[in-house]
Amino acid sequence: MADSNSGDTEAHRSSDPNGKRGGWITLPFILVTLLGMSITSFGWIMNLIVFLIEEFNIKNIAAAQISNVVSGVVNMLPVVAAILADSFFGNVPIIAASTFMSLIGTSLLTLISSLDYLRPRPCETDSILCQSPSKPQLGVLYLALALVIIGSAGTRFTLASAGANQYTKPKEQASFFNWFFVALYTGAITGTAAIVYTQDNVSWKLGFGLCAVANLISFIVFIAGKRFYKSDKPLGSPYTSLIRVLVAATLKRKAVITSKEEDYHHSDLEKESKTSASIPSDSFRFLNRGALKNDEASVSNKWRLCSVQEVEDFKIVLRLLPLWAAEMFLATPVGVQMSMTVLQALVMDRELSPHFKVSAGSLQVIVFLSGCVFIMLNNWTIYPLYKKLIRKRLTPLQQVGIGHVFTILSMAVSALVEAKRLKTVDDNGHPMSVLWLVPALVLVGIGEAFHFPANVAVFYGEFPESLKNTATSLTSVVIGISFYLSTALIDVIQRTTPWLPDDINHGRVDNVYWVLVIGGVLNFGYFLVCSWVYKYRNLKNDDQKRDLKDVTT
Repeated sequence: MADSNSGDTEAHRSSDPNGKRGGWITLPFILVTLLGMSITSFGWIMNLIVFLIEEFNIKNIAAAQISNVVSGVVNMLPVVAAILADSFFGNVPIIAASTFMSLIGTSLLTLISSLDYLRPRPCETDSILCQSPSKPQLGVLYLALALVIIGSAGTRFTLASAGANQYTKPKEQASFFNWFFVALYTGAITGTAAIVYTQDNVSWKLGFGLCAVANLISFIVFIAGKRFYKSDKPLGSPYTSLIRVLVAATLKRKAVITSKEEDYHHSDLEKESKTSASIPSDSFRFLNRGALKNDEASVSNKWRLCSVQEVEDFKIVLRLLPLWAAEMFLATPVGVQMSMTVLQALVMDRELSPHFKVSAGSLQVIVFLSGCVFIMLNNWTIYPLYKKLIRKRLTPLQQVGIGHVFTILSMAVSALVEAKRLKTVDDNGHPMSVLWLVPALVLVGIGEAFHFPANVAVFYGEFPESLKNTATSLTSVVIGISFYLSTALIDVIQRTTPWLPDDINHGRVDNVYWVLVIGGVLNFGYFLVCSWVYKYRNLKNDDQKRDLKDVTT
């Protein structure tokens, strides 16, 4: 009998499709896919404003707004991709389908830039009358953008999850994420610098063609590694449990909340672990009804009866929402600043030498570079030095606060530079060098080096274990919403003030920056209140045994 069982076990192992899959053999396939998709995504999106202005005769401010909407969708859709992967298809099919759709989209953009009848006629020299794009031309353009948006969104965070799933040890997963961010930033810098430079100085056809080639390589490499990937079965979206708690509490809104342990439902896993609370906490008491047992709530009906742990997990998310909102209002002015920076660069002297001209859309590479440099400096020098001198670690929320300060400073510097640029225009002098924009962009990168990894550390460390994917996707949602808010803010300013005409030489972009400074200061005050009230659940201030550098890298 023992031999028989042993044989059955071995047969089961040999038939397990994931038995010999995963591990470091998958790393080259994942990283090459990520590198190619990053080059593709940043290659088309970073210069989208200039493409719309030069090739489709769209007005400057309208182009900036379209670009913000596109960037917002790119950052919102990863949540949808995560839900589809978790609930229905798994990561590998979602990534494969997304890279293929992106390939069709980049190929279509290449076609648009190659065929004259897919674009309006160029504006005549020294003429303010330009032909607007026709509905069919806009239809083809929007179709291409929709495909590349879906492709970018479907791979950005699912590649991270798929790669981490190939390893079982936390140390190996941490090492994978280090390589993941190296590939991500390398692709972002390459797309923002090399591809955008090609579009501006050679041709849009070649620039988008290179994006398509990078995309094609990503698709082929990812498919080639399919037989090595370890695929996890879809287990259901973590968002479902959050919705169930709210629905169950609402359906039982008239039930009387008690303080007796036997009146609340605990899952079998909670009973075995004995680590969950016996009764729900007093905060957000309305939600306690979700776990309250009564005659109408059957254990088999999860939409009417949730466990105590599910209720407490939802409460943890609610406690983090104020900090999430502060991060959103921090990212919004940065979205406006990036759009205005492109418009400023278009009317500045971008020639650094007789043979080299800076591309307006590639200026954000400065943010990436300074951000990368200071993330490394923070982890290896600044944070350890602070701990040695103060004998305390900088908590994640303290790091976020420092990021707030640098972001506000960047807005102030941008305002001062723009005021000086406008004075130069009024004096009919030579256009200012685009290098004047560099200090503000460096400050943005330094700010992101402080607040972006720290925000991830807060959400990832504080969220319930069952909702770690939700914690990661929240950062993407914040960025997406901030782009929409920045678009709305630009629209409001344009409608209510004369500061943003199509020709910004006759506007007051410096006043826009001062508005962002005021908003940043108010948001910083709000963040200080939220961080003072918030109590860490997992992360400790002083005797923190877990190295935060592993979280923030």
